[in-house]
Amino acid sequence: MMTLHEFNAAPVEDARRLLVHACHCTPWVEAMLAERPFADREALYRAAARHWQRMNEAAMLEAFLGHARIGDLAALRDRFAPAAKEQGQVAEAEEPVLAELLSLNRAYEARHGFMFIVCASGKSAAAMRDLLRERLPNDRATELANAAREQAAITRLRLDGALASKETP
Repeated sequence: MMTLHEFNAAPVEDARRLLVHACHCTPWVEAMLAERPFADREALYRAAARHWQRMNEAAMLEAFLGHARIGDLAALRDRFAPAAKEQGQVAEAEEPVLAELLSLNRAYEARHGFMFIVCASGKSAAAMRDLLRERLPNDRATELANAAREQAAITRLRLDGALASKETP
């Protein structure tokens, strides 16, 4: 964790690591790096949203690859350990709900060509399962827009979590 001031002054590679954690999308990360320094957190959040809105489909799909499938506990324990916090309520779900989440995720990915993206913060496994059921029949364009909106929310939460809330004197 670093303050916004530290982020603004950090070497490019340190700032890049923080941004990649927030959104696994190279063009977005590079756009954010080019805009440093940010006057305040709100300026950072506005830039993050503005640059994300400019991303094309390939960039969005790259960002989506930075997530574990909702309910894929093995991946959460292994490669996506930080995401385990974001999906904390999923880990506490009953086995049938987890199995259904994983099955629905696979069906979603087969239909749309990318994994189901949802801002899991504060959502139970059952709520995410219900969202997955609801969104699965949508067409790909609708789901790309839905996933992009969810990615923006996730990115904001991750930026907020990566930056200390108070500047040190």
